[in-house]
Amino acid sequence: QVQLVESGGGLVQAGGSLRLSCAASGRSFSSYAMAWFRQAPGKERAFVAAIGGRDSTYYADSVKGRFTITRDRVKNTMYLQMNDAKPEDTAVYFCAGRSDWFARTSNTEYSYWGPGTQVTVSS
Repeated sequence: QVQLVESGGGLVQAGGSLRLSCAASGRSFSSYAMAWFRQAPGKERAFVAAIGGRDSTYYADSVKGRFTITRDRVKNTMYLQMNDAKPEDTAVYFCAGRSDWFARTSNTEYSYWGPGTQVTVSS
């Protein structure tokens, strides 16, 4: 059974940093695409960042230059380094995985999801 579990969420002040982790079990995602999405209250789930099976990376314009997505193949874990956090980054952050090496920005392209972790950025 494939499981994705996020951790590292919490409360951070504007301008601060936070690192989210997504630990995968049940299968290796070392060659497959993974991504981060977020959902703020009353809004739809939105793309944040993705990493392809060949480590190409993609970012939403709103986080480009502030967030960095990486992975550790040995630990089967993906990360999202959040720097210069802004109040508009407040949301539940979800990690996702798919059975293809090509990264996508649509949540419908991902089959595996974690339960989410809350990130709150105070002004």
